[in-house]
Amino acid sequence: MTQTVAADTKFVRVEIADEVATVRLDRPKVNALSTVMMREIAAVFHWLGAGTEASVAILTSAREGLFCAGADLSDSERRYARRELAEGETVADLIDPGKVARDCFTGIRSGGLPVICALNGAAIGAGAVLVACCDLIVASEDAWLSLPEINVGVAGGYRHMQRLFGNFKARELAYRGNRISASELYRLGAASALVPADQVQAAARELAVEIAGKSPLALRIAKESMDRAEDMGLDEGYAFEQHFTARTSLLSDSPEARNSFREKRSPKWSWS
Repeated sequence: MTQTVAADTKFVRVEIADEVATVRLDRPKVNALSTVMMREIAAVFHWLGAGTEASVAILTSAREGLFCAGADLSDSERRYARRELAEGETVADLIDPGKVARDCFTGIRSGGLPVICALNGAAIGAGAVLVACCDLIVASEDAWLSLPEINVGVAGGYRHMQRLFGNFKARELAYRGNRISASELYRLGAASALVPADQVQAAARELAVEIAGKSPLALRIAKESMDRAEDMGLDEGYAFEQHFTARTSLLSDSPEARNSFREKRSPKWSWS
């Protein structure tokens, strides 16, 4: 089954099967993130999170060997330097020209569904941030990330890279603009799996199907809990998680999870 968010979605393709949504970036030639494309990404993930068709999403590229080349520089120059409006924008959008990018990244990270990145090629600048906003990463052996903003006279992405690498490695990437390989990503524990290029989509889907077998409501509650507790202190964060555990225990799916485990059968989730 293939579904789209809207008829005018130009650069993002969505397919849903077996409760897994596959979201493919598809903007010729290098998936450079324009204003329109970033708005579409945000809309797709919010749409998925508001529906019941999918429990897990995979974010990947329709272009093998290239995940995302980062922000469209001509589009960024238009927004930041020339202060020109994009299609569908008003002058209010010029008050905070960076909001469209933040909304894009927040849509992935906090849209509601667990998101697995099937990293099937290079992820550069804002493209690397897309990767960092996902919950899990399955990477192709020949993939790599970089933050080259320093080389083109801008800055950004460091805070997101901290989630993958920690402070010092993220600063090195930001200062040098160099690459970090998928094998290093895996060695540092940021990637769940490192596979040959021709296996990355299948490996990501296998992981997604496994996770989609869990209670869809419990998955959403768990994601919200982890997203919000991540930057809290230990005691505060754990107390927050306990609150969400109490919320999960009120679901009909909670006793069903325990009963199916005891009875060694597949659970029947009720979305209630």
